[in-house]
Amino acid sequence: MATAEKETKSKKKYLVIVESPAKAKTIKKYLGSKYEVTASMGHLRDLPKSQLGIDLENGFEPKYITIRGKGDLVSKLKKDAKNSAKVFLATDPDREGEAISWHLAALLDVDPDTDCRITFNEITKTAVKEAISKPRAIDADLVDAQQARRILDRIVGYQLSPLLWKKVKKGLSAGRVQSVATKLIVDREREIEAFSEEEYWTIDVKLTNEKGKLPFVVKFYGKNSKTKMKLSDEKTVLGVVEELKNSSYTVDSITRGEKKRYPAPPFTTSTLQQEAARKLGFTAKRTMATAQQLYEGVDIKGSGSVGLITYMRTDSLRISAEALSECRNYIGRTFGDGYVPAKPKFYKSKKNAQDAHEAIRPTSMAFDPEKIKASLKSDQYKLYKLIWNRFVASQMPDAVLDTVQADIKTEKYVLKATGSNVKFDGFMAVYVESVDFIEEKEGKIPKIEEGQNLLFKEIEPKQHFTQPPARYTEASLIKTMEEDGIGRPSTYAPTITTITGRGYVAREGKSLFPTELGTIVTKLMEDYFADIVDVEFTANMEEKLDRIEDGNTPWQEIIRDFYDPFAKTLGAAEEAIGKIEVQDEVSDVVCEKCGRMMVYKQGRFGKFLACPGYPECKNTKTIAEEIDAPCPNCGGKVQVRKSRKGVKYYTCDNGTDCLLSWDEPTNLKCPECGGAIMKKRPYRGKGPIKYVCYNEKCKFEELMSKSKLK
Repeated sequence: MATAEKETKSKKKYLVIVESPAKAKTIKKYLGSKYEVTASMGHLRDLPKSQLGIDLENGFEPKYITIRGKGDLVSKLKKDAKNSAKVFLATDPDREGEAISWHLAALLDVDPDTDCRITFNEITKTAVKEAISKPRAIDADLVDAQQARRILDRIVGYQLSPLLWKKVKKGLSAGRVQSVATKLIVDREREIEAFSEEEYWTIDVKLTNEKGKLPFVVKFYGKNSKTKMKLSDEKTVLGVVEELKNSSYTVDSITRGEKKRYPAPPFTTSTLQQEAARKLGFTAKRTMATAQQLYEGVDIKGSGSVGLITYMRTDSLRISAEALSECRNYIGRTFGDGYVPAKPKFYKSKKNAQDAHEAIRPTSMAFDPEKIKASLKSDQYKLYKLIWNRFVASQMPDAVLDTVQADIKTEKYVLKATGSNVKFDGFMAVYVESVDFIEEKEGKIPKIEEGQNLLFKEIEPKQHFTQPPARYTEASLIKTMEEDGIGRPSTYAPTITTITGRGYVAREGKSLFPTELGTIVTKLMEDYFADIVDVEFTANMEEKLDRIEDGNTPWQEIIRDFYDPFAKTLGAAEEAIGKIEVQDEVSDVVCEKCGRMMVYKQGRFGKFLACPGYPECKNTKTIAEEIDAPCPNCGGKVQVRKSRKGVKYYTCDNGTDCLLSWDEPTNLKCPECGGAIMKKRPYRGKGPIKYVCYNEKCKFEELMSKSKLK
């Protein structure tokens, strides 16, 4: 015993293990020389890929193995742990992080019941120091919840996917969350296909005062101010238009009021992904990768590695008292005391939110986005500024708008005009939440009085048709998944990546739509595995997993309740489902290697051409997009291609030796030399678009917005 104590005292270093080198670098700065901080590079153990890895007959016990390629890292960590006075496991503060720590403890012979686990919601000096002073045991309930989810997903994936391979085609997969997400997109497409449009009309009338000045637009409403008249056909509309042209107009009533606009709460994982998609055009995967960098630490000039935001996987709206105080002080200094509410604003999290972490916010108001912009990459700056502005705005006063509504009467009809002016901008001085749809903007109404006569100036009838439901975007799909309880904050981005990667869902601009394959697989799932694609069933399963985390239900019980009926359904489906043929669309392109007509395939990055003779012939081709402008060198067709980073460039049909350009050819001619004009976009989108001459000797250049070229 004395010898063991002596050996422990002789070991000078404490070992802290995190997931990534970036996180290790940031934490090392705060802990000093007594601590060695290293990275596990994520998971080190997992279920084997080559087999189910779960003992279905003996309590669903998982079989974990060291992930291939990580043997040397495990050996190094074992050596480091053996030569350390104590090991602290500092992986992320969620189920996944707890499970990684549990696996590390098993590999490194660390007793999980000892005070070996530390967590922090933000990587700041205060948070890290406090965590290291209050280590705890590994939370077995958290680990069990993660393990149950992993086993459940493995059972569904590894037992259902082979059925799809056999009955449809190889390479397919099914999943507990991915199949529901795909069904949401398929169902929306069915709604769109079943939609029957209806015609309707609107009538705008431009009026002026008695002097013919201050024109403003009023909208036709109906025969009285309470019931809106339906305009559904041109004949009715033209009759109303003729009457309005020959009518006199009087201001019947004016209603003035005040309305408030309220700031949005700080971000959760879901709302961050939604808003980054709308405002920045980021995919969910891109958002989470960038947020991870901001959380783990970025090198800031003069400050070293700094964790700029709190943990980014959360559905809580809670904010610490210290952060609220710091934010309110910042608002007062920056905008004035009039922009600091009497009391801090508190937001209520949704019913089933996990409140272990705060909402996503900046870790310190000292790191203003504009001040540290030079130290950040483009995506980091954009996302950090979005998080910063949303957080600051959430603690600012409501905006106040003056509103006015006027009813304008003719001999037979009522028309309405609405307008608003910002009386006090409040939080809108910093941030306004965006939405998937564009709100119709209210106009301004000039100063008018009740009883005042107005003069007719113009009338504009407009024909419209009702629109089908919009296809899901990543933002709206994530919002629906969150509202329906499908998955958790950490699963939204990987789910979308999976369903697009498998070719079940494709993109058209920002919209997501099901491929033929996605529709076929969803129909099969609906017919034989209704529970797997049922939204309510999936949401209930999430609640059961939460009960494991709360320590209220043994994880084996949840798996057993699911598996017994699932196994029976699987067996019945195996007998009932016949071979399903997925017909590829045949193109008019001949495979130059074997002479077959190539077919369209759906891949991770969209459609491409492939030879149907696979695996004998493995020829594939990209589908080239063409522009309506000739090659400036030979006059041939110009194709649009994308670089690995998704940036467009332009090539000639005759090859890149003829044309290879970042600038887009146009049909315009240079007014100075007669050469071809190219559209030159600014680097990284910063700056105006220009027209430039393709002739290197000619220096012609002008802003596209001010161009007079025809």
